[in-house]
Amino acid sequence: MESTFRDTCPDDLNVIETFGAGPDGLPRWPAHRARLIATCGRLGIVPDLEIVDAAVAVLDLSVPLRVRLTVDLDGGLNVMALPAGKTPVQWRIGLADHVVDGDDPWLGVKTTQRALYDSARSALPDGLDEVIFTNKAGFVTEGTITNVFVQRAGVLLTPPLSDGVLPGVLRAELLADGSAKEAQLRWTDVAAAEDVFVGNSLRGLIRVVV
Repeated sequence: MESTFRDTCPDDLNVIETFGAGPDGLPRWPAHRARLIATCGRLGIVPDLEIVDAAVAVLDLSVPLRVRLTVDLDGGLNVMALPAGKTPVQWRIGLADHVVDGDDPWLGVKTTQRALYDSARSALPDGLDEVIFTNKAGFVTEGTITNVFVQRAGVLLTPPLSDGVLPGVLRAELLADGSAKEAQLRWTDVAAAEDVFVGNSLRGLIRVVV
């Protein structure tokens, strides 16, 4: 990444990875670790991977956990593990009021530099569990904490990264095994679809009502 990208980092910026752990082990940790390394590389951060791996290795896997791992600009590590709550089998979603700039490089990295998404999530309208953003060209991007998937002819369609989408770990997994493929989507495609899902690595796929 160009140095000017690093130069725009606020001093308190952190790279974030949030993943599940528990009796089934750490099934998606390798993918999160790889994304962590890639994001740190883009931002010129040098994490101590031995410390990262050691911190993950001592997690108590006897109960389901929600693990939030952060790395600051100096490579400092913080790990918080809390009991994982149950995710409802169905969410209700709506269209976000704001549009995003699909060319914004910050949309492609998982960091604390996501104030618009944090603000939208903290102010979700009553009855909604998630809002979906669109970019300036009118294409669907993602939710505040989830990627979007529209089912069509037995395949899950998900917006391409080039539209301003975070490379989610669950998203990458579904693309790799052929369950999903990239396609530009408009909100009308989402609203008219027979089956729509949102999802992330921690919560898995969640069926939604638009």
